[in-house]
Amino acid sequence: MAEPPGTGPVAVRGGVLWTAVRELIDAATDHPAGDELLVLDLGGGTGGLAVPVAELGHRVTVVDPSPDALAALDRRAAERGVDDRIGGVQGDAADLLDHVDAGTVDVVLCHGVLEVVDDPDDALDTIHAAMQPSGVLSVAVAGRYAAVLAKAMAGHLSEAKSVLETPPTTAPVTPSRPRRYTPDEVVALLRAHGFTADRVHAVRVFADLVPSAVLDLEPDASRALLELERSVADMPAFAAVAAQLHVVASP
Repeated sequence: MAEPPGTGPVAVRGGVLWTAVRELIDAATDHPAGDELLVLDLGGGTGGLAVPVAELGHRVTVVDPSPDALAALDRRAAERGVDDRIGGVQGDAADLLDHVDAGTVDVVLCHGVLEVVDDPDDALDTIHAAMQPSGVLSVAVAGRYAAVLAKAMAGHLSEAKSVLETPPTTAPVTPSRPRRYTPDEVVALLRAHGFTADRVHAVRVFADLVPSAVLDLEPDASRALLELERSVADMPAFAAVAAQLHVVASP
């Protein structure tokens, strides 16, 4: 399975996360190679990850509140010939168990959800209920320290201090200001809801900092940036300042 196509920072972000997702999908079962997994992509939108996962031969249910995103998902799945393995339903974490049976899901992708959902605690409890005991949870959240650095570098010093001092449990949530987590905070949140964090990956350590012009003008710059991101993904020191944290957890 090829990496998601494209160049530039967006493709680099997707490439690093896809590498981690591909690895956990491959390791998600002890059954013979080729077994079909039931994958739930909560907030999966237009299918940027769901479609590649379906191309690996697995069944994917995408639960997303946006009808426009789900329409785009249907088109993408049909274009890639996997529409028979992907089902998109309009919903969110609150009504998740209306769309999947409890205790049946092998892999849950929960990317960019805990930052904006009404209640992360309720969402994780519902996700836990949907999963098989041997299942795998993939969580991606915004990194708090990276946001502090970005705001300080942009000259928004008071905002940087506010983000630094406001933990996700008390942070006001708006579309432009999602919850942000440190590695310890997201691991503790998962642990409080019965999950064990197996690995924490750093995503977007450099991709948001390298100017787009560099990637557009320098030959192979996008590939070099992707390789650099992958090189530091498992280093805890870089996770502390990554714009996005990816956690692989088990129930």
